[in-house]
Amino acid sequence: MYLGLDLGTSSVKALLINDDQRIVGSATSELSVQRPKPGWSEQDPTDWISACEAAIGKLEHAHGKALAAVRGIGLSGQMHGATLVGTGGAALRPCILWNDTRSHEEAAALDADPRFRALTGNIVFPGFTAPKLAWVKAHEPDIFAATSKVLLPKDFLRFWLTGETISEMSDAAGTAWLDVSKRAWASELLAATDLDDSHMPALVEGTAPGGTLRSALASKWGMRGSVTVAGGAGDNAASACGMGAVRPGEAFVSIGTSGVLFAANEAYRPNADSAVHTFCHALPNVWHQMGVILSATDSLNWLEGITGKSVGELANELGNELRAPTGVTFLPYLSGERTPHNDAAIRGVFAGLAHQSGRAELTQAVMEGVAFAFCDSMEALKAAGTELERATAIGGGSQSRYWLQTIATALGVAIDLPGDGDFGAAFGAARLGLIAASGSDPLEICTPPQIAETIEPDTKLVPAFADAYTRYRALYPAVRRLT
Repeated sequence: MYLGLDLGTSSVKALLINDDQRIVGSATSELSVQRPKPGWSEQDPTDWISACEAAIGKLEHAHGKALAAVRGIGLSGQMHGATLVGTGGAALRPCILWNDTRSHEEAAALDADPRFRALTGNIVFPGFTAPKLAWVKAHEPDIFAATSKVLLPKDFLRFWLTGETISEMSDAAGTAWLDVSKRAWASELLAATDLDDSHMPALVEGTAPGGTLRSALASKWGMRGSVTVAGGAGDNAASACGMGAVRPGEAFVSIGTSGVLFAANEAYRPNADSAVHTFCHALPNVWHQMGVILSATDSLNWLEGITGKSVGELANELGNELRAPTGVTFLPYLSGERTPHNDAAIRGVFAGLAHQSGRAELTQAVMEGVAFAFCDSMEALKAAGTELERATAIGGGSQSRYWLQTIATALGVAIDLPGDGDFGAAFGAARLGLIAASGSDPLEICTPPQIAETIEPDTKLVPAFADAYTRYRALYPAVRRLT
């Protein structure tokens, strides 16, 4: 048996698979986010441990014998979070999360140093880890001085599980401290934030062993013998392992809290100016590119709160047949945007409202706005040298057929829907646990799922969506001048 642990923003998920990669069981435990000031987003790292114990406890109750047979554990987690650990091993402050934008000034200052883009292949975004440490040094100098290790969220869980400070390439690539081409910490970038290699965890590939489960925890959960903990992956790379998007040209579109258009690459092909993320993949000698939008299903969740209608009710009001855009345009920048704007200050907007613009028109505009944000990511990927002909849909938003039709028509690519099953980050993490524990060939394990259905673009509506996308593109610079 193999266990995948996915530390998300809203929950920890634990998932068990067997040697045949059949899912035996899964369980989740919820997490909350603290927002003490506008633009801030934090979590207490001890809550991750409690949630992990709770999720594993549920698995133990339902599948005790299977849990006891675990031989490998894989880790996946939300990226970029700054977890500062003191010499005693405890977190010194709440973790500053991926969607926290307080360090936008520090990010701009680091990004102005040409070494960062040259070595990391990426813009230094406010959500990345390095500018967070610069902010802590400026505003919480005592905590900065007491920091012994800087860990990413999943690697703080690893520290609890194994007692070792280890990370892996895909997650480390999102810190702005990794030489992404060489897959190693860049000492000169660390020095630019007054840190050095001693503050960083050791690095392994995601498919390699990254520690051994502490005997006390193995005994607690009834596991006998040595249990290998894999290097694991950041959440998007782990999802790619779950979806089998590990070979060149394979891609997925994730319609979750945030949105991701992800493509695997056989080589390192950076283009920071496009605001595309170019990261190491979880597999050795593989990289990936992705466009990232910060508010995908979060945009529809926001509309749910405003209208008092559930997301399901809002989607059902649109029916099953794709509609032409109405002229109402929505920019989904509720917490700023990454690709292609790298703009932490921009905020969302509706434009083109009229007396006849009702709830259904607003819902349609929100879905189209997220689809057009994916179009921006598609254009950015093209500028970075990656062309896509199709993508597999994952995430909560993929349950809406109307939204998938909207995205396929806006992007002009086929959208594949996998058959029944859970192919997300926890499953990908479990696969990495299997590979690390057994030494299996990663390409033989990380295979794509069976495709149940393919949604093609609605050719009759492609011109109308192209016109609506042109309006969408023109709106950002107009709004930006006013913010």
